[in-house]
Amino acid sequence: MIGVLSLLLLIPMIMIQDLIRERGWTQEEAIKEVSDKWSREQIITGPYLNFQYPVVVEENGKQKTVIRHLVLLPDELIIDGELKTEVLKRGIYEVNVYQSELLIKGSFSSNELLKNKIDINQLQSESAAICFNLSDMRGISKQIEIQLGDSVYSFEPGMDGKGIKDVGVHTMANLSTLKTNEVIPYEMKLNLKGSESIFFVPLGKTSHVTLKADWNSPSFSGNFLPINREVTETDFTAEWQVLNLNRNYSQVLSHNNQINLSDINDSSFGVNLKIPVEQYQQTMRSAKYAILIILLTFGVIFFTEIVEKSRIHALQYLLVGLALCLFYSLLLSFAEHLGFNLAYLVSSVLT
Repeated sequence: MIGVLSLLLLIPMIMIQDLIRERGWTQEEAIKEVSDKWSREQIITGPYLNFQYPVVVEENGKQKTVIRHLVLLPDELIIDGELKTEVLKRGIYEVNVYQSELLIKGSFSSNELLKNKIDINQLQSESAAICFNLSDMRGISKQIEIQLGDSVYSFEPGMDGKGIKDVGVHTMANLSTLKTNEVIPYEMKLNLKGSESIFFVPLGKTSHVTLKADWNSPSFSGNFLPINREVTETDFTAEWQVLNLNRNYSQVLSHNNQINLSDINDSSFGVNLKIPVEQYQQTMRSAKYAILIILLTFGVIFFTEIVEKSRIHALQYLLVGLALCLFYSLLLSFAEHLGFNLAYLVSSVLT
């Protein structure tokens, strides 16, 4: 009878586990709703250059000239940024958002073009595009400008078919100085909003990123971890350095060297600033061990029957088992407001 009752009590426990999953999904939907209105996580890719060049191809026995695109990544990419975080609420749920100030600088040169035996004179450098990709355009707080050499260019929305990715900004520029093998420095400032995380793609031959934020529980993730980090009770500082040898794509991407978007995305790195909310995970782990608690309690009651030589009715076993199931429902309810540890204590006392 004890075994039968234990199996029957699995039914309400499965229902409670479904409720835990539902509450977790509700939390994710609330976070997504707030992020959609503010700005989602940001993945920063760029800047880089896009050139057009003519290629003669044969089609149906006839030769014709078509325009191809060539992407030149920077020799050096240096990003120095600071994040200011803010916690927004949606009901009982909290979402961490941030505003960032990023200084991005480095240089371009034609050395990589020469290494790949590309005829620079064939490139339409007078109408080149400077491209910069973001994962969510709603995060842009101010007009984006880039100083390339002695000229300053303002970005326009959209990629116009010239970018590695489809979402971002671009501007047209005259880069004929690359034909003389000159190094062209660049610098730009970016004010960007986002939610929960920020990631960077190491496009430079040498990429160096320094990030500061007023957040004390960062989770560094992506393909590369920081070479230096310092986490205090109020903030953190992290520093990454990535070489082109650490990733699976070259500095020049052309029609003959197809752009593998998955390789570029896989090379990203950054930090998650999510609020550590573990009550649903901890409650689910507790609920998975419910059958052991029920069997242990039934075993103690049965042992009491033997020692005291007094009969305990099966209905009493069932009521005790249902009370133990109710414990996990109380634990879920209190944990959303009090935190898991205090909720476990309160639920235990009530049960």
